[in-house]
Amino acid sequence: CDNGVGIPAELLPHVFDLFVQSDRSLDRSLGGLGIGLAVVKRLVEMHGGRVSASSEGLGKGARFEIRLPVTRPLAAVEVAAPRAMIAPRRILVVDDNVDAAVSLRHLLELDGHQSLAVYGAQEALESVSSFRPEIVLLDIGLPHMNGYEVARRLRACDGGPSLKLIALTGYGQSEDRLKALAAGFDAHLAKPVDLGALERLLT
Repeated sequence: CDNGVGIPAELLPHVFDLFVQSDRSLDRSLGGLGIGLAVVKRLVEMHGGRVSASSEGLGKGARFEIRLPVTRPLAAVEVAAPRAMIAPRRILVVDDNVDAAVSLRHLLELDGHQSLAVYGAQEALESVSSFRPEIVLLDIGLPHMNGYEVARRLRACDGGPSLKLIALTGYGQSEDRLKALAAGFDAHLAKPVDLGALERLLT
Protein backbone atom coordinates (compact mmCIF):
# COMPACT_ATOMS: atom_id res chain seq x y z
CA CYS A 1 0.00 0.00 0.00
CA ASP A 2 1.08 3.59 -0.54
CA ASN A 3 -0.37 7.09 -0.28
CA GLY A 4 1.11 8.30 -3.58
CA VAL A 5 -0.36 9.60 -6.84
CA GLY A 6 -2.97 6.86 -7.12
CA ILE A 7 -4.42 5.30 -10.27
CA PRO A 8 -7.27 6.80 -12.35
CA ALA A 9 -10.36 4.57 -12.51
CA GLU A 10 -10.17 4.26 -16.33
CA LEU A 11 -6.55 3.04 -16.12
CA LEU A 12 -7.04 0.55 -13.29
CA PRO A 13 -8.22 -2.41 -15.48
CA HIS A 14 -5.12 -1.99 -17.68
CA VAL A 15 -2.28 -1.37 -15.20
CA PHE A 16 -0.77 -4.82 -15.83
CA ASP A 17 -0.80 -4.42 -19.63
CA LEU A 18 2.52 -3.91 -21.42
CA PHE A 19 3.53 -0.26 -22.10
CA VAL A 20 0.63 1.20 -20.08
CA GLN A 21 1.58 4.36 -18.16
CA SER A 22 -0.30 6.95 -16.19
CA ASP A 23 2.27 9.61 -17.17
CA ARG A 24 2.02 9.77 -20.96
CA SER A 25 3.98 12.99 -21.43
CA LEU A 26 6.91 12.79 -23.84
CA ASP A 27 9.55 13.33 -21.15
CA ARG A 28 7.85 10.89 -18.73
CA SER A 29 8.84 13.04 -15.73
CA LEU A 30 7.89 10.22 -13.37
CA GLY A 31 10.06 7.79 -15.34
CA GLY A 32 9.38 4.26 -16.56
CA LEU A 33 8.45 2.60 -19.82
CA GLY A 34 5.27 0.87 -18.66
CA ILE A 35 6.76 -2.63 -18.48
CA GLY A 36 7.31 -3.14 -14.74
CA LEU A 37 3.83 -4.27 -13.73
CA ALA A 38 3.53 -6.51 -16.80
CA VAL A 39 6.72 -8.25 -15.66
CA VAL A 40 5.35 -8.56 -12.12
CA LYS A 41 2.13 -10.17 -13.39
CA ARG A 42 4.04 -12.64 -15.57
CA LEU A 43 6.42 -13.65 -12.77
CA VAL A 44 3.59 -14.10 -10.26
CA GLU A 45 1.57 -16.20 -12.72
CA MET A 46 4.63 -18.35 -13.47
CA HIS A 47 4.61 -19.24 -9.77
CA GLY A 48 0.91 -20.12 -9.83
CA GLY A 49 -0.17 -16.89 -8.17
CA ARG A 50 -2.35 -13.86 -8.79
CA VAL A 51 -1.75 -10.12 -8.56
CA SER A 52 -4.35 -7.38 -8.25
CA ALA A 53 -4.41 -3.60 -7.94
CA SER A 54 -6.87 -1.19 -6.37
CA SER A 55 -7.03 2.57 -5.89
CA GLU A 56 -9.63 5.10 -4.88
CA GLY A 57 -8.35 7.48 -7.56
CA LEU A 58 -5.79 10.19 -8.21
CA GLY A 59 -3.95 11.39 -5.14
CA LYS A 60 -5.39 8.61 -2.97
CA GLY A 61 -2.65 6.02 -3.18
CA ALA A 62 -2.78 2.45 -4.43
CA ARG A 63 -2.78 -1.10 -3.11
CA PHE A 64 -1.15 -4.05 -4.85
CA GLU A 65 -1.78 -7.56 -3.61
CA ILE A 66 0.10 -10.70 -4.60
CA ARG A 67 -1.20 -14.14 -3.67
CA LEU A 68 1.09 -17.15 -4.03
CA PRO A 69 0.33 -20.82 -3.28
CA VAL A 70 2.22 -22.26 -0.33
CA THR A 71 2.61 -25.59 -2.13
CA ARG A 72 1.83 -26.98 -5.57
CA PRO A 73 0.65 -30.54 -6.26
CA LEU A 74 3.46 -32.60 -7.75
CA ALA A 75 1.34 -33.42 -10.82
CA ALA A 76 1.00 -29.71 -11.60
CA VAL A 77 4.74 -29.14 -11.85
CA GLU A 78 5.71 -28.79 -15.49
CA VAL A 79 8.79 -30.56 -16.77
CA ALA A 80 10.77 -28.32 -19.09
CA ALA A 81 11.28 -29.65 -22.60
CA PRO A 82 14.89 -30.37 -23.59
CA ARG A 83 16.49 -27.24 -25.01
CA ALA A 84 17.73 -27.23 -28.57
CA MET A 85 21.49 -27.16 -28.94
CA ILE A 86 22.77 -23.76 -30.06
CA ALA A 87 26.13 -23.39 -31.77
CA PRO A 88 28.45 -21.16 -29.68
CA ARG A 89 28.65 -17.56 -30.93
CA ARG A 90 30.76 -14.50 -30.20
CA ILE A 91 28.23 -11.98 -28.90
CA LEU A 92 28.69 -8.34 -27.93
CA VAL A 93 26.09 -6.94 -25.49
CA VAL A 94 25.72 -3.13 -25.52
CA ASP A 95 23.52 -1.51 -22.86
CA ASP A 96 24.05 1.52 -20.62
CA ASN A 97 22.15 -0.34 -17.88
CA VAL A 98 25.13 -2.19 -16.41
CA ASP A 99 23.04 -4.73 -14.47
CA ALA A 100 21.00 -5.62 -17.55
CA ALA A 101 24.10 -5.96 -19.73
CA VAL A 102 26.00 -8.11 -17.24
CA SER A 103 22.98 -10.33 -16.55
CA LEU A 104 22.43 -10.94 -20.25
CA ARG A 105 26.15 -11.67 -20.74
CA HIS A 106 26.04 -14.27 -17.96
CA LEU A 107 22.95 -15.92 -19.45
CA LEU A 108 24.65 -16.13 -22.84
CA GLU A 109 27.77 -17.63 -21.29
CA LEU A 110 25.66 -20.27 -19.52
CA ASP A 111 24.51 -21.29 -23.01
CA GLY A 112 28.14 -21.68 -24.11
CA HIS A 113 28.54 -18.40 -25.99
CA GLN A 114 31.61 -16.18 -25.74
CA SER A 115 30.26 -12.78 -24.80
CA LEU A 116 31.42 -9.31 -23.84
CA ALA A 117 29.34 -6.54 -22.25
CA VAL A 118 30.03 -2.82 -22.82
CA TYR A 119 28.02 0.15 -21.64
CA GLY A 120 28.30 2.91 -24.23
CA ALA A 121 28.27 3.70 -27.92
CA GLN A 122 31.98 4.49 -28.23
CA GLU A 123 32.92 1.30 -26.36
CA ALA A 124 30.71 -0.66 -28.74
CA LEU A 125 32.39 0.77 -31.83
CA GLU A 126 35.86 0.09 -30.40
CA SER A 127 34.98 -3.43 -29.21
CA VAL A 128 33.82 -4.61 -32.61
CA SER A 129 37.37 -4.37 -34.00
CA SER A 130 39.04 -5.94 -30.94
CA PHE A 131 36.44 -8.56 -29.90
CA ARG A 132 35.21 -9.30 -33.45
CA PRO A 133 31.70 -10.48 -32.54
CA GLU A 134 29.38 -12.38 -34.86
CA ILE A 135 26.30 -10.89 -33.19
CA VAL A 136 25.70 -7.54 -31.48
CA LEU A 137 22.80 -7.11 -29.04
CA LEU A 138 22.46 -3.33 -29.10
CA ASP A 139 20.35 -1.14 -26.84
CA ILE A 140 18.60 1.71 -28.66
CA GLY A 141 18.42 4.18 -25.75
CA LEU A 142 22.14 4.84 -25.30
CA PRO A 143 23.36 8.25 -24.11
CA HIS A 144 25.34 10.57 -26.43
CA MET A 145 24.72 8.37 -29.51
CA ASN A 146 21.58 6.26 -29.87
CA GLY A 147 21.57 2.67 -31.06
CA TYR A 148 20.30 3.57 -34.53
CA GLU A 149 23.40 5.68 -35.21
CA VAL A 150 25.68 3.02 -33.69
CA ALA A 151 24.11 0.45 -36.03
CA ARG A 152 24.72 2.66 -39.07
CA ARG A 153 28.37 3.14 -38.09
CA LEU A 154 28.86 -0.56 -37.44
CA ARG A 155 27.50 -1.39 -40.89
CA ALA A 156 29.99 1.03 -42.43
CA CYS A 157 33.06 -0.39 -40.64
CA ASP A 158 35.29 -3.25 -41.79
CA GLY A 159 33.30 -6.48 -41.46
CA GLY A 160 30.17 -4.54 -40.58
CA PRO A 161 27.96 -5.90 -43.36
CA SER A 162 28.36 -9.46 -42.06
CA LEU A 163 27.46 -8.61 -38.46
CA LYS A 164 24.10 -9.72 -37.13
CA LEU A 165 22.63 -6.72 -35.31
CA ILE A 166 19.75 -7.25 -32.88
CA ALA A 167 18.05 -4.16 -31.41
CA LEU A 168 17.12 -4.18 -27.72
CA THR A 169 14.55 -1.56 -26.76
CA GLY A 170 11.80 -0.76 -24.31
CA TYR A 171 9.58 0.15 -27.25
CA GLY A 172 7.97 -2.70 -29.17
CA GLN A 173 5.43 -1.14 -31.50
CA SER A 174 5.44 -1.91 -35.24
CA GLU A 175 6.87 1.52 -36.10
CA ASP A 176 9.76 0.89 -33.70
CA ARG A 177 10.57 -2.38 -35.47
CA LEU A 178 10.46 -0.69 -38.87
CA LYS A 179 12.76 2.09 -37.64
CA ALA A 180 15.26 -0.50 -36.38
CA LEU A 181 15.26 -2.41 -39.66
CA ALA A 182 15.73 0.85 -41.60
CA ALA A 183 18.77 1.65 -39.44
CA GLY A 184 20.43 -1.65 -40.40
CA PHE A 185 19.29 -4.04 -37.68
CA ASP A 186 18.53 -7.66 -38.61
CA ALA A 187 16.03 -8.13 -35.79
CA HIS A 188 14.25 -6.27 -33.00
CA LEU A 189 13.58 -7.47 -29.43
CA ALA A 190 11.54 -5.56 -26.86
CA LYS A 191 12.72 -5.39 -23.26
CA PRO A 192 12.52 -7.33 -21.05
CA VAL A 193 14.11 -9.74 -23.50
CA ASP A 194 12.15 -12.94 -24.19
CA LEU A 195 14.93 -15.51 -23.83
CA GLY A 196 13.04 -17.99 -25.99
CA ALA A 197 12.84 -15.45 -28.82
CA LEU A 198 16.53 -14.63 -28.39
CA GLU A 199 17.47 -18.32 -28.57
CA ARG A 200 15.48 -18.71 -31.77
CA LEU A 201 17.37 -15.79 -33.30
CA LEU A 202 20.71 -17.25 -32.23
CA THR A 203 19.92 -20.54 -33.95
